[in-house]
Formats: sequence, C-alpha cells, structure tokens
Amino acid sequence: MRNIITEQLTDSQKKAVLHVEGPLLVIAGPGSGKTRVITYRIAALIEQAGVKPQNICAITFTNKAAEEMRQRAIALGASGSAHISTFHSLCVRILRQYASQVGVKSNFSIYDAADQVRCVRHAVKECNIDSSNFPPARMLDAISSLKNRLIDVESLKAESDDFFTKNLVRVYEHYQNILIENNALDFDDLLMKTALLLETHANVRNELGNRFKFLLIDEYQDTNHAQYRIAKALASVHNNICATGDPDQSIYGWRGADIHNILAFEKDWPNATVIKLEENFRSTPNILRAADHLISLNKNRKEKRLVPVRQAGQDVAVKVFEDEYDEAIGVSDKIQELIEKGAKPSQIAVFYRVNSMSRVFEEALIQNKIPYQILRGVEFYNRKEIRDVLAYLKVLVNSDDRTALLRIINTPARGIGKTTIEKVDLYCKAHNISLYEGLKQIKQIDSLGDAAKAKVAIFVKMMEEFKKISDRPVAAITEQVYIESGMKKSLQDIGIEGQSALENVDELINAAAQYDQQTAEPSLLDYLQQVSLFSDVDTYDAASERVVLMTLHAAKGLEFENVFIVGVEDGLLPHERSATCTDEIEEERRLFFVGMTRAKTHLQISYSNYRTIHGQLLHTIPSQFLFELGIKFKENADEDDEEIDSDFTTNLDMDTQIRPEIFPGQQVMHKKFGRGIIKEFIEKGENSEVVVKFNTGQVKSLMIKYANLSIADDT
Repeated sequence: MRNIITEQLTDSQKKAVLHVEGPLLVIAGPGSGKTRVITYRIAALIEQAGVKPQNICAITFTNKAAEEMRQRAIALGASGSAHISTFHSLCVRILRQYASQVGVKSNFSIYDAADQVRCVRHAVKECNIDSSNFPPARMLDAISSLKNRLIDVESLKAESDDFFTKNLVRVYEHYQNILIENNALDFDDLLMKTALLLETHANVRNELGNRFKFLLIDEYQDTNHAQYRIAKALASVHNNICATGDPDQSIYGWRGADIHNILAFEKDWPNATVIKLEENFRSTPNILRAADHLISLNKNRKEKRLVPVRQAGQDVAVKVFEDEYDEAIGVSDKIQELIEKGAKPSQIAVFYRVNSMSRVFEEALIQNKIPYQILRGVEFYNRKEIRDVLAYLKVLVNSDDRTALLRIINTPARGIGKTTIEKVDLYCKAHNISLYEGLKQIKQIDSLGDAAKAKVAIFVKMMEEFKKISDRPVAAITEQVYIESGMKKSLQDIGIEGQSALENVDELINAAAQYDQQTAEPSLLDYLQQVSLFSDVDTYDAASERVVLMTLHAAKGLEFENVFIVGVEDGLLPHERSATCTDEIEEERRLFFVGMTRAKTHLQISYSNYRTIHGQLLHTIPSQFLFELGIKFKENADEDDEEIDSDFTTNLDMDTQIRPEIFPGQQVMHKKFGRGIIKEFIEKGENSEVVVKFNTGQVKSLMIKYANLSIADDT
C-alpha cells in the first residue's frame, strides 16, 4: 500500500490520504482526483492506521458515486464492510434500526416526489383551502424547506403570524398526519428525523459515533442544514471528520444546500488541517484558464488555482447563432464532424440550463442520425405501469401504505369502486384500523353487499399469497406479481398501444434481476429503498455509444472529451430568477464553471440572437458570463472553420460603450428590461456594478461594462 501511495499520488493527495486523527478539510478543485483521495484514504486508514473497516463511514451524494467509490476501495484491498453510501441511504439505515425512537415502524415506505404531491394535495383538500391560491407544489416546497431547516409543525406554529404561514401550518400538520397513517417518510423526513434523533438521544449519538469512528463526507459544499447537523452530531463523538469539496462547485442552493457549511468548516473545527488539491488532471490549460478567470469573480469562495497537468489544447470556442434552431443544427453538425474524426459519441455531451431546451437538439440529432440519450432517468420510474407494479411491492412490505394500496386496489379493474372504498373507510375509522386491515375484515362490514365483499376478498387473498413469496429474489417476486395481479394481461389486451408499457415492465424486471445479482443480501425492502432514492445521474450509461443531453445541474461529477454548453444568454444563464440576488448570481456563475470543467479537450459555448420564449420570438442578450472568461475569443475552435461571428466580436470590443456618470436616482434605459432607476452603485474597478429597479418591477444587478445602459431622457 505504501508503494502505491508513493507512486500514484501527488504530494497534496498524499497528505490528505495519510492524515489520521482530527478534522480534515480537503478543498478539491474539479478534476483533481478527489475520488481517488477518498478511496485511498479509506484503504490507508484500514491498512496503515489499523482502523477496522466497520468503523469507517463515507458519504457522498449519488448512488452512482457511492458504488464507484465502493468498488475502487475494494480494488485497493479495503474490506467491503466499510459503510459507503449516500446521506439518505445512511439515514434510512439508522431510522430502520432506531424506528421506535422516531415514532415509525421499521418497514416504513419512502415517498418520492409524486407521492408527496399527492399527499399534499389531499392535505390541502382536507383543510378546505383553495388550491389555486395555495398550489400543492408550492406548499410542498415550503414544507421541504422547513424540514431541511429542522423546523417541525409545533415550531412553525410559534411563528405563524401571517395568513400564508397560518395556512401552511395547517397543511403541514395534515400532511404529516397522512405520512404517519401510511407509515411513510418523505425524503426530507429521512434527514430531519435522523438529525433530531442524534441530537436528542445521547445514547444513539454515542453508539453511532463509536461505530463510525472515521467520518468521510464527499461534496461537502452541497450539504444542507439537516445534513450538516447529522455530520456534526456523528463527528462530535470523536472529531474524526474529513470533509471533501469545493465551494466553487456549490450549485444546489435552490434545494437547500448551504455553501457556508464548507466555508465555515474551520470555524466549526478550529484545529482542522486544510489541504488544497489544485492539480487538474482532466482539462486542457485553455479550458482551465477561462474557467479560473470566470470563477475568480465570486466572493463566496476559498482561494485556489486550477493547475493543469495536461498539455495545451484547442481554444475555447464561442459561437453565436441566429436562433435556437440554427444553434441546434450547428451543434449537431459539429458533433457529426467530431464523430467522423474518430470521437466516441459517449464522449460528447450537450449541457443546457433548463430541460425544455433539449427538444430542438433532439430533433437535430435525429435528423443527422446521431444516437443520443437524455439524462432524465427518474422519468422511467414515474411511468404509470412502473408505479403500478412498484405499488404492489410496497404494499407487500408495508400494508399501512394507503397511497400504494389505493393505487392498486382496482388496477387492473376488478370492480372495486369508490363507493366500496368509502364504506370500508368508515368501518376503519370506527375501529381505528388501517385500510388494509379493514379490507381483511370485509365480511364484517354490513353496509356492503355480497358481490362487493366477494371482489374485495379475492383481492385480499391474492395479496396475502404474494406476501408468502416476499422473501424470494426481487425479480421473481416482481414477475409473479406482474402476471398474477392481471397487470400483464391488461396491458396485452390494449394491443399495439400497450407494447411500450409491456417493454417498460420487462425492463423493470431486468433491473430487479441485476439488483439481485449485485447485492450481497438482496431484499424487497432494500430494493424499494434503492428505487425511491434513485436520481437522474444514476441512469447515465457511459458504455452506451450515444451522445448525452443533460442539464448543467445533472452534469456535476461527470466528464467528457467534448462538451457543448448552449443557450448562454441573459435570463437562461444566469437564470432570470437569480437576477435580483448577488448570492444567486454567484451560484449561476458556479453552475457555468461546473459545466466548463466537465470538458477534457474540446469546449464550445454558444448563444443565439433570437429565441422562442412562451411562443414569441424574442431578441436575446449574451450572458454576462461570456465576458468574464478573460480570454481573447476566436470565432472558431478550428483554424479551417470559415464561419464568421462578427456580432459576437463586436460585443467583445465594447471599450467605447457609453459609461455615464453613475449615481443613485439616475434614470437609465436597458435594451431588454426597458426604463429603470439606479438604486445602488457598487465599486469594483473595471467590474463595477449597478443595482437598477426597472419600471416592470424587476430589480437587476448589472455589470456596467456589459449592461449597455444609456441615460434615459426626462420624458
């Protein structure tokens, strides 16, 4: 092991790997060998420091990253008994073990986004609240934010002093009651209940802290408040916490991630050792130089450099197109050219800010007969037939799961209608039992006729028979349920239109078989847990010879030889929702930085002069980020490309822009936002900014040298 470390690690990587006792912060820039450091560190703790594998807990953010880390650690000789998982998977494991302390049964269901929306919609209805004024999706976002900050219903009641919050309290309370009745937890509950369990039960905290004596957390910049509290509680027992991450790659603030967790690490752990991994093994110097210059404009960061290891490559190409269709055709043609020159399709990626942008690129790739995949994998598990099959399986492990039970009780149609269910519900409420228990006692419900009772009895008997096989391999259970429930026949009876659904369920069974083969102790409960915690990036198939389309957010953690970042326009990147907040602008800049640093060799950035938005063809403005790259742009990445980009060149040479004497209160005009008034001037030398409130009500922070502001007349 010592020889391997000496030969294959840089000096800074060695320091991180060989550190043993005490807190450690590893600032790991993109492409700096972060995963290698974590896996070698696990192996070094076991082989050199004598730490038992079961005393190591490594946490990352996706199942894919956790599996890669696990396999690489095992390849180094580290025992597979070290715990390597996502935060959510760790929390599920803890909560199943200590279920009684958090008020759930150990076989609880995990509700995904669709289940949560359904439950919130029911809660809003129960509260007699107008869903048009309090949309379920908005209420769910608010509840999720509260849970991430560990604010429960009772705590919220204490501060509910306005109309919205008072109604939110009611919905939150009803929503939680629905989850309790279903013996279910949502994603945020997994974190919140674990954090509160560790903080309020010293015996649990000490037991887990002594078990996981070395805590390694990857992507620490993406932790939210609940995850931060979990990590701090576990590490408080021994202080052996190793946080690895990069503030410059914190891009999930919109879902609760707090960049200050990593920025304040040394304050939380005053005796922490800090090591920077600055060598970049991924990208060419040209790409890194532009990315480094861009991100240096952010204030919320830890100073570091991107030091290239690779030799110089092509210049970063910046392209301007007439509209989004022209852009898609241009990108597709360039991809075709790369493939013809020997590039593998799987090493080509197109990144965009929002999912809706993918359509025109799909059409262009299809026209060029270029195979592609879209990294939007959770949609597979949101298909009706897949959710139906999984609902059967959920009821087998948790018969209290009312949401799943209502989904399957008449799927396929078996004559159990709304009236029957309502009468069973009345019986259940009178006897304080679950819906499934009520169905089992169907003969005792006098309000139902014999025909209805017979139909329910057949359904219950079938489910009880399924329960008898629930300890078999998951693929076998899934296939038997699919056939004997009548689902397969009902899809076959649809004819040609049902073929796609049949193929999807076959793929689900194949996935279950793969799970059975790859898991040491497969179980239906564990399988459903893995499916519920599935994320988009987990579907990425690097072995598939297809170009990949994805959002910039989904690109985190991946790398490609050739990257195209499209639609780099004001309102898209940075997104229009971020325009009024400096912190959000910085996160958008980090998002662009992440996208750029996925590229190994070839990086093309583009925008279009016109884009169709809400059915209207509108003139666009190049993103301010394009002017922050600090490079002399060439219109083309290749010398032999004859395309001229005069419009973009003109934009770059704006030294003669109008720069009026700026002062608060001055009336100005902007090409896109119209007339406005300057509220604040922020001195930053050549990067000085103004905050402008426009007559539309929008407030924007704009860099003066790129804003193209003009003095408004007095009329």
